[in-house]
Amino acid sequence: MHPSIRKIISVDSHRASDRFAIANGVTGIALMEKAGEAIARAISDRWARRETLAICGPGNSGGEGFVAARHLADMGWPVTAALCYPPAQFCGDAAIMQGKWQGQSLPVEEVSISDYGLVIDAIFGAGLSRPLDEHLMALADAIAQADIPVVAVDVPTGLHGDLARPINMAIRADLTVTFHQLKPAHCLQPGRGICGETVCADIGIPKNWVTEIAPDAELNEPACWPDIPRSDAPDTHKHEKGRLCVVSGGASATGAARLAAMAGLRAGAGLVTLFSPPSAMQVNATHLTAIMLQRFDGAQGLIDALDARRATATIIGPGCGQGDVTRELVVAAASREAPMILDADALTSFESDPDHLFQHLRTNDVLTPHGGEFARLFPELSAGTGNKIERTRLAAQKAGCTIVFKGADTVIAAPDGRVRVNLHAASALATAGSGDVLAGIIGAFLAQGQAGFNAASAAVWLHGDAGIRLGEGLIAEDIPTIFPAVVSDLWRARRKFAARAALKQGRISA
Repeated sequence: MHPSIRKIISVDSHRASDRFAIANGVTGIALMEKAGEAIARAISDRWARRETLAICGPGNSGGEGFVAARHLADMGWPVTAALCYPPAQFCGDAAIMQGKWQGQSLPVEEVSISDYGLVIDAIFGAGLSRPLDEHLMALADAIAQADIPVVAVDVPTGLHGDLARPINMAIRADLTVTFHQLKPAHCLQPGRGICGETVCADIGIPKNWVTEIAPDAELNEPACWPDIPRSDAPDTHKHEKGRLCVVSGGASATGAARLAAMAGLRAGAGLVTLFSPPSAMQVNATHLTAIMLQRFDGAQGLIDALDARRATATIIGPGCGQGDVTRELVVAAASREAPMILDADALTSFESDPDHLFQHLRTNDVLTPHGGEFARLFPELSAGTGNKIERTRLAAQKAGCTIVFKGADTVIAAPDGRVRVNLHAASALATAGSGDVLAGIIGAFLAQGQAGFNAASAAVWLHGDAGIRLGEGLIAEDIPTIFPAVVSDLWRARRKFAARAALKQGRISA
């Protein structure tokens, strides 16, 4: 775990970073030289020497493509530069780097893509904001038809750097080499898929750039959040580890709530109670052992049960059913001090009047919508409005609590504007009940006193880590079983890292 936290910044902020570097004595040529060298190094690390075509546009990406071509040629690679535009249209630093290229250069119209074993897409980077013209669309199609590895400079040509989607068409890459910090297109879908593997290279932007340029978000990694709740004291009592309460639905839909409850117990909550309506008591009782079971009936019954259990966090939504009853339960739970995790039916039940929900939410409450639920709660934040980072930030500010906008690119936003994007996960988590397990993990951390934003961030990352370990074929019930090992491994890794850092700084002796 590296001590620095990787940031996600917009295209304009990247331009500002370049200007900041130049204002602090780093020339544009030096930045371009390091970028091109990083591209060549990333290519040579992954592929054997082969005929390579560097397709260069007239701007900075093209200049970086010429530098990469030069470094590859110095390593013995056979490289041809293909010009998308006449040489006279190349300008600034790109023209200088074109002049330094001593290898073969041809108009792109004169090359056959299929004659090459690798293509460097250095046509346009993240700065492109207009659709590809017919000439470039035909080129993109020819590259796709050639079925050879493609390495993109900065972002694949045609992919919008901020919106993370093609403007009209994009060249799909196997590897994208970007610089300084990540852009939204590298993290959010579908852009992330179009980029393929992404490498972010340090090109010498001064470290104090953050004093003048605000990141859009940060990658969700353990360095972002404090230690997950844990106590090694021999006299720790279960009540000191939090009391998580999970609300079950009726007899026909109880499994989701039990999944959340089991996940909460495995994630460290000291005491987990499943609140069951009368109709579901028998079916729940036959499936529970370590999880407590308590009957409740209606909104007042829930309030009484929460008070009796002295709840420190409450989960409502998995399998609860949609409608007036669930709405009343949410409002009832919101009247108590314990933070809530609202998922599934608890969200959809407020589709017709989301403001009624928002007026009851507190800072440490957490909502965990998937795409459809998000659209129902925040219809004005449609898919066409900004990117997922921006939409989730606005949603958290409107709701006044933490939002976990789930997906392959899960985004976690706090009501104060902080945003994290989680890429540490596996597609195998796209299985029924996985979201219920995530709600239980968040609930466990909230129950133990962690703040909503950090509880959600840690839970999402650890849930993703479990998915990576289990791999294809996992089912939701598998995740709680592996979770103690996931938590323990992270805890040990953090202790080792802290010890190494202390040793390096001379605070402890070897």
